[in-house]
Parts: sequence; structure tokens; C-alpha cells
Amino acid sequence: MQITSSERDAVYKTIFSRRDVRGQFLSDEIPSEVLTRILTAAHHAPSVGFMQPWDFIVVKNQTTKQKIKTGFEQAHQQSAKMFNDEQAQKYQQFKLEGIIESPVGICVTCDRSRNGPVVIGRTIKPEMDLYSAVCAVQNLWLAARAENLGLGWVSIIHDDVLRAALNIPQDISIIGYLCLGYVSKFKDKPELESAGWLPRREIDDAVHFESWQGNTADSLAKA
Repeated sequence: MQITSSERDAVYKTIFSRRDVRGQFLSDEIPSEVLTRILTAAHHAPSVGFMQPWDFIVVKNQTTKQKIKTGFEQAHQQSAKMFNDEQAQKYQQFKLEGIIESPVGICVTCDRSRNGPVVIGRTIKPEMDLYSAVCAVQNLWLAARAENLGLGWVSIIHDDVLRAALNIPQDISIIGYLCLGYVSKFKDKPELESAGWLPRREIDDAVHFESWQGNTADSLAKA
């Protein structure tokens, strides 16, 4: 199956316009067929040994969301103490989640025992199942953006909070909690980049040729 130039351009547009959304969520309900398309896209992510280790817990109940929000607030205060005074002040000004505001939350998990103890591709690197589940998150994120939905990954929360709120067994790994919903706007740049927290690295600085010590100064155009 060939990809047309217009289809290719749409994929790149989706990638470059994807954002980690926190504060622009609308209360509009997500149609069930749209949510199904997004979750199906996530389910079609690549996985080591085709083990498909992920599961998706869809959260709409406000009481459940409040439990998760409370856990975030506790972890947020704990995290702020890890930065120096100037950074901590700036850190606390950021809105880093939309747990209550987003109409849907999705917790992505990884069952590391799925399909038995020996899986093709995990024999040497057993953590590949976790990476596979992260690929499902990326598929979900891009599919959401293609549907003009915003998504925010809440990483400032302890696993035990999510386990208690969502009844997740101890032997199931938690990959992340995602906030999903329509938004008032998508920002032109990632919020932390716009705020000057960190700059975006140049692609030429991130690509090495032939070895880690390979010259990164040469432009990709010269490769």
C-alpha cells in the first residue's frame, strides 16, 4: 500500500502539531465512535513478539478523577521541593495536568506476563514490553491529534494512587495516565519551550554518524 504525498504531509502535520495539553480542555463529550477509533489506533502499535501487553482503562467518573487529582497534588508539592528556589517558583506556576477538566482519562498499563515468560525480542532486553506499551501511547496521542483532540500525559503521580483509584493489580505495570478531550486551541509551541524552561535541541545536534563520537556538526543535508 503506497502513501500519497497528501497523506504523508498529513502525518507530518499531525506529528509537528501534537502538544501536551493541560489547560485548554473543553467539557464537550467525545463521541463513542471517535474514542473507539483512537483506542483502536493505540491497539495497533508495534509490540515486541506481537505480545500486545497494553490495556486501557477509560475513566469518566468525577469521583475517581478527584482521587487521582488529589494524588497529583501531593506528588506535585513533593516534586517542587526537588528544584532550586528559582526553578521551584517557576515550576509551581505551570499547569501540569487537566485531570478534572478533561472529559476522559485513560490509564495505560502493561501486562509483562502476557503470552508467557519467553517472548520473541524480550529474551535479551526484557524491558521491550514496556517500550511497546509506550508506542501504544504515542499512537493514541497522534490519533487524538488527528481527531482534533488534545491529550496530556500526567507523570507527576505515584503508581499506588492509580492502583487504588482504578483497582490495578500489583503485577500489572502502569505506563501512564492520560487526559483526553477537545480543546479551545492548540498552542504553536510546547508550553515549556515557550516559557523558556528549556530550548528545543537542533536536529543536527541529536544525530550521530557511524558512532556516538560521530561528527554531529555536519548538517543532515550533507549526509
